[in-house]
Amino acid sequence: MTNSKCPLCSAPADFFCTDRGINFFKCGGCHSVFRDPNEALSQEAEKNRYELHNNDVNDPGYRTFIAPIVDAVLCSFSLSHTGLDFGAGPIPNITNLLREKGYNISPYDPFFHDDPKLLEKAYDYIVACEVIEHFRSPANEFKLLRSRLNPGGALICMTELYTEKTDFSKWTYKNDLTHRFFYSREALEWIRGKYGFSKSENKGRLLIFTV
Repeated sequence: MTNSKCPLCSAPADFFCTDRGINFFKCGGCHSVFRDPNEALSQEAEKNRYELHNNDVNDPGYRTFIAPIVDAVLCSFSLSHTGLDFGAGPIPNITNLLREKGYNISPYDPFFHDDPKLLEKAYDYIVACEVIEHFRSPANEFKLLRSRLNPGGALICMTELYTEKTDFSKWTYKNDLTHRFFYSREALEWIRGKYGFSKSENKGRLLIFTV
């Protein structure tokens, strides 16, 4: 296969490279890089890998890692606001940390906290910590998340962006077989415009899309 279609913006994508036996494509529109969709893990294999994650909220290093996304909620929202921890994983650490502070937030995860009714509600903020790179269909996922935000709300994400300076062959972030889509800064602007966010902010690994 020499070309594909971007699962985010639908622009044509050319073959980028083969790494560890996996084919990658680069979008000609939003400049993101993604795995060949035909080589994706099965849902069962994906769940098995997530169950191996050992994200201990009592580990000081892990608390430091998730601090930016927790602090973003604490700085912009109050106890009266409602939130969703989207892709919370086996142990919803961000939910637990914010609930300890009295915040009203619910965990959702298609494998571990699959309550479809949560996706029918509207929220003041949605957090997605190390989640959006796992999306099988980022276009549909961002459309869903935007539709669940109240006016003035925010989608707060953490991920590692791909840039032209990224040495892809040595980039460990792409080695996780559950990481499918690697966003560029151009992709963030495309998401802002396509889904009607008033602004997007890129603060290192922290991405904030405001309604």
